[in-house]
Amino acid sequence: MIVTLEVMKRIEVRELEYFLAVADTLHFARAADNLGIASPPLSRAIAQLERRLGTPLFERTSRRVELTAAGRVFKTEARNTLRCLDRAVRRAQHGGDGPLRIATPPGTGAGLLREAVRDYLARFGRGALEMVFTREQICAVRDGLADVALVCSAADLTGLHAHSVASERPVVLVSTDHPFAVQGAVTLTRVVQDPAYAADLPSVGLDALIDLVATGQLVAVVGDSAVDRLGRHVVAIPVTGLPKSDVQLAWPADSPHPRIGGLVDVIEQLQRRSRVAL
Repeated sequence: MIVTLEVMKRIEVRELEYFLAVADTLHFARAADNLGIASPPLSRAIAQLERRLGTPLFERTSRRVELTAAGRVFKTEARNTLRCLDRAVRRAQHGGDGPLRIATPPGTGAGLLREAVRDYLARFGRGALEMVFTREQICAVRDGLADVALVCSAADLTGLHAHSVASERPVVLVSTDHPFAVQGAVTLTRVVQDPAYAADLPSVGLDALIDLVATGQLVAVVGDSAVDRLGRHVVAIPVTGLPKSDVQLAWPADSPHPRIGGLVDVIEQLQRRSRVAL
C-alpha cells in the first residue's frame, strides 16, 4: 500500500476515528452507535477512505467484517497518528512544555526514583514533574496521559525509546505480626495463597500502600527498593521463584517531552555517583 503526500493531505482526523471505531468492533452498526452517527454515513466514509488509499481495509460479508492485511497495518498507524496528535495538542496547551508526567506502578517510590525526582525538581523547579500511579504505564504513555513510563524490561516497548535504570529483587511486604515476618524467605506459591495478597495493587503511592500492609489489609509483592521506606510496622521478605526485574524508562520515540533528556541526565548522574538501586 503506497500512500502519497496528496492522499495524506486529504485524510481527516474524523476519518481515522471512524476507521478505528469499525476496526475495534468489526461491526458497522455497533461502531456507528459508539460514534453517535447513523450507519450509512459511516459506511460511505470508510468506502471513501478505501478509495483514497487505493486498497480495501475491510473484508465484508453478510455475516462478518474482518480487517484485511492492509487494514491491520493501517489500524496500528492510524492509532499512532491520533496519539501523536493528542500529545501535540496537550503540549501546545501547556505552551509547548508543561510538567513531565511519569507513569509508575503502585509500590514504587524509593531508591533511585526518589532521588531522581528530588534532583529533577531542584533543577527545573516545583511543578516541573507529576507522578501518575497506574498499572498500565505503557498505555498511559501511548494514550498521552503520561510522558514517560517506569517499566520492567519484559514490557512491549514497540514504538518507544527505552533507557535502563536499575534492577530490583522481588520482596513481599507484610505487617510485623504476619506469619511471614519471621521467615528468611518465602515462596511465591505461599504468597499468592495468602487471603490478603493482591496481584493488582491499588493505584496509590508507596506510602499509602505501606499503610495498607501495616494494618493487615494487604500483602504485596514489590521491588526491594521499597525497603528503606517501610517504617517499624512493615517488613520485607525475599520471594523465591521470581527473577530479578530490570527497570527501564520508556517514552515515545517520535515525540519525546522536551525535558526527557533532563530526567535521563539526572538518573545517569545518580547512577555514577551512588549506584543506588531503584
